[in-house]
Amino acid sequence: MLKSSTGWILIGLIFIAFTFLLVEVTAEVKEVKTLSDVLQDHVDLNDISLSSNSFMTDRNGDVISEIYRDTNRVYLNYDEIPALVIDAFIATEDQRFFEHKGYDAIAIARAIMANAKQEGIEEGGSTMTQQLVRNLFLSHDQTYNRKMSEILYAHELEKTYSKQDIIELYINTVYFSNGVYGIEAASRYYFNKPSERLTLAEAAFLSAVPNNPSHYDPIMNSDRTKLRQEWVLKKMLEASYVTEDQYEQALTDSITLNVRTKVDNHPDYVTYIHQELIDLVAEREGYDLKLRQAETDEAKQKIEQSLQQHVQQLLVQGIQIETALDPFMQSLAIKSIHRQVPQSDVQAAAVVIDHQNHELIALTGGKEYKKFDLNRGYQMYRQPASAIKPLLVYAPYFEELNIPLQSTINADRVCIKEKNGKEYCPNNYGGGQYGMVPLMTALKHSYNTPAVRILDRVGVDTAFTYLDKFSFSKVDSGDHLLASALGGFTHGVSPIELTRAYTTFAQNGSYRPAYGIRQVTAKDGTILYSWEEKKVEVWSNTTNDKMRKLLAEVMESGTATRAQVSAPYSGGKTGTSSDYIDLWFVGLTDQYTTGVWVGKDTWSSIAHISSKAPHLEIWKELMK
Repeated sequence: MLKSSTGWILIGLIFIAFTFLLVEVTAEVKEVKTLSDVLQDHVDLNDISLSSNSFMTDRNGDVISEIYRDTNRVYLNYDEIPALVIDAFIATEDQRFFEHKGYDAIAIARAIMANAKQEGIEEGGSTMTQQLVRNLFLSHDQTYNRKMSEILYAHELEKTYSKQDIIELYINTVYFSNGVYGIEAASRYYFNKPSERLTLAEAAFLSAVPNNPSHYDPIMNSDRTKLRQEWVLKKMLEASYVTEDQYEQALTDSITLNVRTKVDNHPDYVTYIHQELIDLVAEREGYDLKLRQAETDEAKQKIEQSLQQHVQQLLVQGIQIETALDPFMQSLAIKSIHRQVPQSDVQAAAVVIDHQNHELIALTGGKEYKKFDLNRGYQMYRQPASAIKPLLVYAPYFEELNIPLQSTINADRVCIKEKNGKEYCPNNYGGGQYGMVPLMTALKHSYNTPAVRILDRVGVDTAFTYLDKFSFSKVDSGDHLLASALGGFTHGVSPIELTRAYTTFAQNGSYRPAYGIRQVTAKDGTILYSWEEKKVEVWSNTTNDKMRKLLAEVMESGTATRAQVSAPYSGGKTGTSSDYIDLWFVGLTDQYTTGVWVGKDTWSSIAHISSKAPHLEIWKELMK
């Protein structure tokens, strides 16, 4: 036993002597590569970055989504870290922190003596700098080889960073169990409050965890954590960081956990914002231009992968995505859809835009929506039916031919030869023939044959030059047929696309795409991204005034009377696709443009509920 202890002591003394000699001598030796160069080849000490949670907020600044995967960390700068926390860690982990150069010879010697008695490695004598190095660059293996590397890296780190920088990095890297890293995330997770509001007792309680995160897990082993907390407080008293009175008070203060789950509200809207963030970065960083110029699918795929990686890097850095979400309107839309569409096999989506501010304030993805599932508000494309008529037929008609509002149009049957040589012979609903009718009558009752005649007069390609300004993503030259007057597109449009297009009627004929993201900022508040305001003149004020009158009449005495609301202005257009597969209504008031779609995912008829007009009732509830 005596020989064994003596051997351990000798090994320890040799280890200390060798390490100190290596550290001091390398500072003097001028070789082709210094120790710093060698270490730098393995790890870039000048570029240390830690992941941090990203946050999504609503229009009021309230967090609606915390974005992180395995590492829950909210990074704090040094001046944001509570002094109580810094004092607790220095008192318990490294009382000579401000005196040493990365390693503490006295602590190491003490640890070696203790290890010799135990005939194993029980104590490490590590400084906070060494622990930081271990967390950042090394393994946690209890070997002398790792220990020597730790000392060397710590010495170099102290030459590169100030003591304040090291404390900042250390307190943001330490592990607090349950996937939580850093004091701020720990405070929010275990006590549901920011670390600046921690009491002395709570700060000491949390500071007890990193010594052995599983052993001192505050949830599973709170009794052990409390015992360790008392030891932390004792060390703080001995180091004069707290007074006797503060110490006694902290010992008696009760610790009540208030474990907070990850904030992840409004999944419909949040899912959309994740996509809009990708679109925003693509536009501002030039990825969209590269995608348009890509000549092969393989090249396009590589660009898309690069874009996705860039966005993920941003989210890992810790950004704040400020949105225009109106939580009241979002919740109301979801409740209204459930109330008006109780059938389990029927779905619905609603999009609400504040066209005065060009902001998307609500978007639903479907009933019982789960985050990142198919979002019917922006990922579903369906035939718009007659809801396309104001955009593709009537407004271009007024604009191109300067037709008076009081003009008439033939509403009898019609057959017109398409440019592909085939005859197109649409009917009005129910096969009715109405002779010559005013334009207002044709639109408010949604007659089909007048719309086809008008599109033919304007010219299909000419009419589509207006629709192209709205950037409907799945509308292309293959849709340039007379059937498009009735919403007969190959792929269709999404609710958000159609709703955005209708905002033009609220903006004197100008189109300004409405977005959900107001701006994206870095941790320090620097604005990283925001949408550049784009204004496209689609048609004249005169045409727009005529269209507003027509749309108002649709609600006054046409197909949308059930959607009437008490407002200075309201107008809109219904759309019902063949066999009642889709029900649409897009309408506007003085402040909002709102679109509603109701249908089945299976593209089958919902004729059995069409008489209840759920799309109109949902719109009405939202616009009240």
